[in-house]
Amino acid sequence: MSFYITTPIYYVNAQPHLGHAYTTIATDVLARHMRQRGEDVFFLTGTDEHGEPVADAAHAQGVTPQELADRNAERFKALAPRLDASNDFFIRTTDPEHMRRVQEVLQRVHDNGHTYKGLYEGWYCPRCADFKVDNEIAPGNTCPIHEIPLERHQEENWFFRLSTFQERLERLYAEQPDFVMPPARYNEARSFIDSGLQDISLSRMHLKWGVPVPWDTGHVFYVWFDALLNYYTALGYARPGEDLTDRFWPATYHIIGKDILKFHTVFWPAMLMAADLPLPQHVFVHGFLLGADGRKMSKSLGNVLDPFEVIDQFGTDALRFYLMRDVPFGGDGTVGMDAVTSRYESELANEYGNLASRTLAMIRRYRDGTVPDVPTDPQLAGEFAGLPERVSDLLSRAEVTTALEEIWQRVRRCNRYVEERAPWQLAKDPASAGALDQTLASLAEALRVISVLLAAYIPATTTKLLDSLGAPELSIAGAAFASTGGGRSVGELPPLFPKRV
Repeated sequence: MSFYITTPIYYVNAQPHLGHAYTTIATDVLARHMRQRGEDVFFLTGTDEHGEPVADAAHAQGVTPQELADRNAERFKALAPRLDASNDFFIRTTDPEHMRRVQEVLQRVHDNGHTYKGLYEGWYCPRCADFKVDNEIAPGNTCPIHEIPLERHQEENWFFRLSTFQERLERLYAEQPDFVMPPARYNEARSFIDSGLQDISLSRMHLKWGVPVPWDTGHVFYVWFDALLNYYTALGYARPGEDLTDRFWPATYHIIGKDILKFHTVFWPAMLMAADLPLPQHVFVHGFLLGADGRKMSKSLGNVLDPFEVIDQFGTDALRFYLMRDVPFGGDGTVGMDAVTSRYESELANEYGNLASRTLAMIRRYRDGTVPDVPTDPQLAGEFAGLPERVSDLLSRAEVTTALEEIWQRVRRCNRYVEERAPWQLAKDPASAGALDQTLASLAEALRVISVLLAAYIPATTTKLLDSLGAPELSIAGAAFASTGGGRSVGELPPLFPKRV
């Protein structure tokens, strides 16, 4: 089966921050897990480069919008490999192929009768690149996200007949309650629809930095119409000479933050309906990472954390683990260096890293580096029964944090098992040789299963550990706790998460 997953495309008016890393890592966890299940996966990320915020930021820096886009797009491209993200393509909305396909799709929307020309007047946030309706305006006539005064705009635009999709969107939400996840975000999107949809601006006349409207070249498309279409357009040119659209469209999951919920859960499906294109299966909406001040991390608020700095101090896998572990995926959560340190030391180093070091060291010391080829402990095996299926089921629903907790419960169980069985005591008594064999074989197998399931979260670490166990296979189908399977030689393993000085 095909599995197509996307991050939002990131705005290039400033450098990447930890919030961008969070979304990319979560998306990568799902993509990697699905590859472990044998799915045909395509993972897309990229940058959103048109619109007024980019033009304004470029003007403030004394450069052209294209120069600013080129500079910051490279920074986002550099972020993905630093995060060990396994994306299959990086799209830029200034790609000529993207711009051409945007014009093709929106020409179809126009030809289908879903546009008209009119005069727009309303309150506008230049950083959101969004016209605000009454219930989206904060006290003092400000933007609730960026906390800046809104601007009054009046201009002649082309409009998209969003209001005509009221009933079709209501039917979509009634028939597919998992179209938007988790349920709280579904309710938020449904409430926006139920409040009554109004037609929205499709083009901007006075802005030049955008995709030209093919039937009225004095206009460029409003940035959100250009940006949203990236999920569809990328498939047409991501691989030279090959069109992947039929293979992967519609998308399985769009992973987004809650600040762009309206665009992805209301505007986007209506656009696709207007163009006679199939709708994505799911839009998963996660919450905000909050700074120490309790507000969403934002470039404009200045409370961001640099993901490169976190990686330099703790390593990529530690950042990946922390973000998926500390903030329940789907909700808001406060993040900070103290919490990173705590997770690193208490869980990665003391629980998982110590379990790995002790297990391999005891196999080398007591059994000359060979996993005993004996039946494993049925009691411990029973506590792993159904774990791969449970983790797969949770990740099929994008419950990334809950799935990680399921795995981590077994990490802690294995550490208790070491204390209960006390292999160092068994090794002193020749009559306990069989019990020691069973204990070591069971720990090696448990560590293998845990590491296969953790591979989507901390890929570099688990690769090292599985190689040292002599069991590099990553397939979820092979992650069931085996009743036998020893005889493998184990290698040396330096500390996976060394103490920080």
